[in-house]
Amino acid sequence: MDVPVPRFSVIVPAYQVQAYLHACLESVLAQSYPDFEVIVVDDCSPDACGAIADEFAALDPRVRVVRLPRNEGLGPARNAGTERARGDYLVFLDGDDTLTPHALRSIADRIKETGEPDVLVYDYARTYWTGETVRNQAAAHLTEQGPAPFRLTDRPGLLKLLMVAWNKAVRREFAEREGLAFPPGYYEDTPWTYPVLMTAGSLATLDRVCVHYRQRRRGSILGTPSERHLDVFTQYDRVFAFLDARGETHPEAREELARWRQLLYRRMADHLTTVYTRPDRLPRHLRAEFLRRARVHCRRYRVPGARAPLPVRLRHALLRLGLRRTYGALRLASALRRRTAEGTGALLRTARSLALRLHYRAQRCLPLRADRAVFAVEGHRGYGRDPGALEEAFRRLAPHVRTAWAADPVHHHTVPPGTRRLAPGTAAHRTALARSRYLVCDAAFGPDLVRRRGQVLVQTQAGTPLKHMGLDLQERPGAARGTDFAGLLREVDTWDYVVSANRHSTLTWERVHPGGWTTLEYGQPRTDVLQRATAADVARLRETLGIPEGTVAILYAPTHRDYRRTQRSALDLERVVRRLGPRFTVLARAHPAHGGPLTASGGRVLDVSDHPHVESLCLAADALVTDYSSLMFDCAGLDRPIVLLADEPEAYEAVRGTYVDLRSFPPGAIARDEDELIGVFASGDWHGARAARLRAAFRERFCPYDDGHAADRVVRRVVLGETDPPPVVPL
Repeated sequence: MDVPVPRFSVIVPAYQVQAYLHACLESVLAQSYPDFEVIVVDDCSPDACGAIADEFAALDPRVRVVRLPRNEGLGPARNAGTERARGDYLVFLDGDDTLTPHALRSIADRIKETGEPDVLVYDYARTYWTGETVRNQAAAHLTEQGPAPFRLTDRPGLLKLLMVAWNKAVRREFAEREGLAFPPGYYEDTPWTYPVLMTAGSLATLDRVCVHYRQRRRGSILGTPSERHLDVFTQYDRVFAFLDARGETHPEAREELARWRQLLYRRMADHLTTVYTRPDRLPRHLRAEFLRRARVHCRRYRVPGARAPLPVRLRHALLRLGLRRTYGALRLASALRRRTAEGTGALLRTARSLALRLHYRAQRCLPLRADRAVFAVEGHRGYGRDPGALEEAFRRLAPHVRTAWAADPVHHHTVPPGTRRLAPGTAAHRTALARSRYLVCDAAFGPDLVRRRGQVLVQTQAGTPLKHMGLDLQERPGAARGTDFAGLLREVDTWDYVVSANRHSTLTWERVHPGGWTTLEYGQPRTDVLQRATAADVARLRETLGIPEGTVAILYAPTHRDYRRTQRSALDLERVVRRLGPRFTVLARAHPAHGGPLTASGGRVLDVSDHPHVESLCLAADALVTDYSSLMFDCAGLDRPIVLLADEPEAYEAVRGTYVDLRSFPPGAIARDEDELIGVFASGDWHGARAARLRAAFRERFCPYDDGHAADRVVRRVVLGETDPPPVVPL
């Protein structure tokens, strides 16, 4: 009878890790993706590793135990597991490390998504005995943006990652065909990982932490002084021997291999420097021998013309020349120079900060200016959102008040003429905060703000709350990310008014931001422009954005995912427009926290992430596709179709949580993935009768004040003192 082939073979070498092996194996067996086998290789461990592995094998048939007759080392132990593996992909995991929850499912999904690549590289985080977890600093190289799969020539930055086996899933057939195996000795990952990446016909990345790399307080192999650290030279001999052999058997690849030789020389020199300078690696009596051998290797494998920054070239030259005392003296001088520069910079920053504080304190002693108002948005970005709508209403209804907008200088061009521009962190900005009567923002003005008697602070918030906010984040540390809740409450105590779009917002803000402020349940000021726009305004916006005439424009605006370091699109937008046909165009807008465009513009996909006003994009679009963005509440007032892309609902709910169950009370049609989304638009369900009924109920609950005059009502109450603002007249 044929034995089923598992998707993954998880190979766990075990040697003197009895204190950690339970956690390691439990992290694998608890995976939500069940199609795997676990091969535990007992490398003749003198502790209880073998017995622990037997216990797990007795409880779960997916676990097999391989015993080596003598201690071979990490490399041969992995080879023994590989020889017995049956899975499509090999996944290596050291016996003291763990897989993160759902890691194998994410790996399997990404492998399928990228067409079964030879190698998938994923991320890791270091976990310390103190309980601290720190993600890999080079994770930017694992971005999932761009085409996939790819070759190493397309993404050479992958060679800058830590050269280890346990951050990769390797297709077993590929490994067998190329004869990939681990050598004996320390640093066995080096001559295995480089050939894996260089010979892979297809590579892909997964921007997700899948492994927790345990940093043991004591007892780790690389953290123990030993003469076996000299093995690093033999391992690099193997790497360059691979390049030579590859060039002989693949003459067409010699030019590419020459390029890798330059990079590998730099990596080798950097690696040798790390081993030499780490105090926990080399015994004192071996340091001279190590430097002598490093000199030989650097001379042997040096590639003339290899580009590198001057400090790197100097470090490599000292290794190549074997100038041990000179190297030590320069390291000492460099450390002294760096500390001096850091100390001087810190003193200058402290002096400047102190001067600004003294200036701010002095300005607070001067009279308030009743005809001054300062506006800002979160992150000191450009003019717009709710504070922008209120600033415009100030100028129109209260022209005696002179307004100023605080933003980083790069955004000053977005501020309209007649409004003063302020740069945060300047004396002018501190003066305005100290002496202006009205302060308006959708976030915090900063911890240094001191609210004066007579000042009026208006907090507009960032829209109708969908995801958990304020004090509710105390139960969600993954989303809170070190939020200072005591500081948050101090900030809340400075507010006089909070602008609310609807009853849901009022109840939520009063609970998560408890304070003595007054609620202004007048509507969302930033949606006024949506209600006032004319057909001519819409036509002009569509022409400006380059939307082809007669096409259906879909605005795709996903929210920020707290559980991802690199934000990525859940959709292949080129495929979406290709499947939908020439009638559709997609406007792709990344969340401000995305840090860049959502996709490359081309054809019928237009990236509009850098457009300063999202309200204009809502007006130009015929439909909105979003996931968990509060933008859906703004667009609902336009009475245009909204399609909810509810991907990864469990993950988002677990990390951030939502106040509204969108699956039971959606603003329109729902799609769970890309194919369902394509079906929603292809079938016409996106603007059908059912979608219209859902949208009408959504508008009734969340858009009761959308009449184009929300900002006017706020200004009339706060500035003009009208206690009975004009009634709402829905359009």
